[in-house]
Amino acid sequence: MMLLQVGNLSLSIHGVPILKRVNLSIDPGQIVAVTGESGSGKSMTALAVMQLLPNGATAEGAIRLDGANLLTQSEAEMCALRGASIGMVFQEPMTALNPVKTIGDQVMETILIHKAMPPAQARTRAAEVLTRVGLPPDRFPLSRYPHELSGGQRQRVVIAMAIALRPRLLIADEPTTALDVTTQAQILDLLKGLVREYDMGLLMITHDLAVVSDMADQIVVMRHGEVVESGATRNLFRDMQHPYTRMLFEASGHQVTLPEPTQQRPLLEVSQVVRDYRLPRKGLLDAPGHHRAVDGVSFTLNRGERLGLVGESGCGKSTLTRAILGLEDIQSGQIMLDGQPVFTGHRPNLAVRRKMQVVFQDPYGSFNPRHRVARLITEPFHLLETPPKGSERQDRIAEMLTAVGLGPDDAGKYIHEFSGGQRQRIAIARALIIQPELILFDEAVSALDVSVRAQILDLLAELCEAYDLTYLFISHDLSVVRTITDHVLVMQSGRIVEQGRTEQVFSDPQHSYTQTLIAAAPQLPEIGKLSA
Repeated sequence: MMLLQVGNLSLSIHGVPILKRVNLSIDPGQIVAVTGESGSGKSMTALAVMQLLPNGATAEGAIRLDGANLLTQSEAEMCALRGASIGMVFQEPMTALNPVKTIGDQVMETILIHKAMPPAQARTRAAEVLTRVGLPPDRFPLSRYPHELSGGQRQRVVIAMAIALRPRLLIADEPTTALDVTTQAQILDLLKGLVREYDMGLLMITHDLAVVSDMADQIVVMRHGEVVESGATRNLFRDMQHPYTRMLFEASGHQVTLPEPTQQRPLLEVSQVVRDYRLPRKGLLDAPGHHRAVDGVSFTLNRGERLGLVGESGCGKSTLTRAILGLEDIQSGQIMLDGQPVFTGHRPNLAVRRKMQVVFQDPYGSFNPRHRVARLITEPFHLLETPPKGSERQDRIAEMLTAVGLGPDDAGKYIHEFSGGQRQRIAIARALIIQPELILFDEAVSALDVSVRAQILDLLAELCEAYDLTYLFISHDLSVVRTITDHVLVMQSGRIVEQGRTEQVFSDPQHSYTQTLIAAAPQLPEIGKLSA
């Protein structure tokens, strides 16, 4: 019998059409991926199945779980189904978890709410489920809190909560977007294993075809609230009928051509940098321990070059980046920018730090929503001794907005009036406006749709041609690093384990850790095989 059947589902919110006659089905033991860009209706389809729709939403059609139409169920009946028959894994685990409750209590919560078993048995079940998702109590006690776990471990806790009562249907909404490649591969393997073990159906929401190319049995492609194409994964990749599907595929593997660096003069020189963090005492009379986040890192970045930095979460990438910016003190070593030290003693050299700018992962979170774009992108002007004023300031704003593919009229708008990709363009304009010596891109495209990501990568290539950019690009997405950098550093446990020309490192990795990272990265089928 079919587990889930969505038939002619249409949804509107306050009269605005969101979903239009959506059809899909899932059998027990089957994985169905719903893919498309932001705004395509993927997540709203999942929320409709869970009946977690916003106020003002009205739905037509049918959503049948084991034959029962969920659209006709009362809230009390849906509460009985959520967690027991339908589990959901959300995109951001730290938001989905309660920071003041232990992981054991949070996994037990689902069991106790449904009164499936007494508290003692619920704790035993919680330990069993956490062990199943790779968090055995002997290494990860049930008394731990979410902030004591890594991103991948928190996602495993969310999965444990969702499967605690072994639901028939599991919905995973972008469960690997913010994870590094090895953790992403582990989570995907875990989800596949749970489907096989429990014979559950899995509805996976994602914007990246590469993630599900070898995982999903069926793929459903959505655009503007409609299903534009669907079918068996192998058949769909072999014979894509809709141009939108082909566009998503091509954007997933998008590559750019960077101009050759014109100079060989060192700009950023990092020499034997060490950064330790103090750990709490294990006992009253014990000496405090320490964790070495950055361990003797050395490299040189020449003017006009583009350098990538890759590694798993916790490898020290962010700590090293903060040290380069003068935001993180170092125990030993030296960081030089254009021949001047970033630190004078243990104090940051502000005259050097103003020569660097950052583009962050979340552009919306890095802007003040109360200010207009003109003020937002001119924030770095306060670093200048004589900031431009009057017409010179307006000309600089117009030049930067035009350079990143926007218009001068956008200067008067607020940040909420732009899409995610446009916000990242504004963030790049802010970084460029004082023409810094060095730009640091911190996961600058990891949260973007594949088509928007392709546009931002094209923009960076154009800006390299126009402004001879020098940048350090930090990312867990190896396919992006491969196309947007000249050289790459591979970091593991605070050390640089491999470095060299980007294409050489990716084509012929020498270190076992680099080989592991490349093997874990999701791969699309070769385009030439689509018509095979």
